[in-house]
Amino acid sequence: MDNSLRGSTVVVTGGTRGVGAGIARAFAEAGARVLACARRPPEHQVDGVEFTAVDLRDPPAVRAFFAGLPRLDVLVNNAGGTPYRRLADADAERHAKVIELNLITPLTASLAAYEHLRHSRGSIVMVGSVSGGRPSPGSAAYGAAKAGLANLAASMAVEWAPEIRVNTLVAGMVHTGSSHLHYGGPDGIAAVSRTVPLGRLALPADVGAAALFLASDAAAYISGASLHVHGGGERPAFLDAATAGPDVPDAPTAGKEG
Repeated sequence: MDNSLRGSTVVVTGGTRGVGAGIARAFAEAGARVLACARRPPEHQVDGVEFTAVDLRDPPAVRAFFAGLPRLDVLVNNAGGTPYRRLADADAERHAKVIELNLITPLTASLAAYEHLRHSRGSIVMVGSVSGGRPSPGSAAYGAAKAGLANLAASMAVEWAPEIRVNTLVAGMVHTGSSHLHYGGPDGIAAVSRTVPLGRLALPADVGAAALFLASDAAAYISGASLHVHGGGERPAFLDAATAGPDVPDAPTAGKEG
């Protein structure tokens, strides 16, 4: 078992519910001191996780929070999200707020944590999304922000090496307390789960385990990388539309002609 995070100090932004709570719990169970920061306190306190109220969209408040820490070893930039909103149904200012939360906020927190992490030779884990690597209708601003976040992390990994490692955890669909709002209740969740090659949505604990790995000494030579935690991704649509079966003698092989 990797004990490299025992006794370390970890900040998880948005670490009070859903995926963030799963990440915070994973680090706490690994023996780290975990600080979860968000605007509102958690409905259910996670054992071993301390809460601090911080509006992550307020740069002076973010800088004050990090300046007040005695040390920091790991920053997990998890805070983010978006409502379903088609592009033409809102003005640019509304979409810009989504980009601010999902891209500018992680940049603000990373800059505020920089000196601590440089001193401890620490690690940053950006929580990205599969939405950043494919079309994201209904959440286009969110997808654009997550695409930018992966690029930001890769650039940050180069600029801040070798003192700080920076990686992106690219999360797929996760089963949380709000999943019914996205997928329409148990039947919808079950139907969506069947589209995932591994046959289920991720659990917050799955994402937490991946974040723990990226921050640990087990990943000491991994930086500037994107780790996909999506159960195998999405089944290509053409497979369900194709009529040729495996016994058709002249069926073309994917990726080849003729």
